[in-house]
Amino acid sequence: MRSNLLVKSLMLLLVTILVSCNEDNPIPKPPTYLRVEVPESVYGKYEDPCGFQFNLPEMFSLDTSKNIQGECNRVIDLGPLNGSIFIYYWNIDKPLSFYINNANDEVGNHKLKASFIGDEQFKYDEKRVFGTRFELQGNVATPFQFYITDSTDRFLFAEVLFNCTPNYDSLKPTLDRFSKDLDELISSFEWKQ
Repeated sequence: MRSNLLVKSLMLLLVTILVSCNEDNPIPKPPTYLRVEVPESVYGKYEDPCGFQFNLPEMFSLDTSKNIQGECNRVIDLGPLNGSIFIYYWNIDKPLSFYINNANDEVGNHKLKASFIGDEQFKYDEKRVFGTRFELQGNVATPFQFYITDSTDRFLFAEVLFNCTPNYDSLKPTLDRFSKDLDELISSFEWKQ
């Protein structure tokens, strides 16, 4: 009787081992994120009645549904990238340092969440276009900010916001793609006389 119980126990153990080795058992997968497929950018000239212009991908558009205070403030909808560029424009009536310090303070507001903040200054003397582009890495609300000035009369500050919870790893492909469009916007920027 005892040997019969031992045989039955061994058979049960063998069957359990064989069943557990079946490859059809589901294995939990880590969370994944949707990949954004965005067509190559075709640029067109955006001309603003407030006296500036730049190249903008045709898939982006001016969003008039968002009301931000200021006659020359704008919101650019990033279309399939699911975000916006908020543009704030001022005619300079205070020292230039006031506007630059405010722009730097806006970047500084994200220091707690940012793992890295890089800045790149640009200067196009022939067009009187000067400024700084900031890239904020990490789970920040605004991964790109920049300001542009002619250093005497006009100042423009912009920040990029995406319509999702900031997750830097999942947004990285979109951020890399958008960075090229932002470089084109800045390098083509001109003040209209």
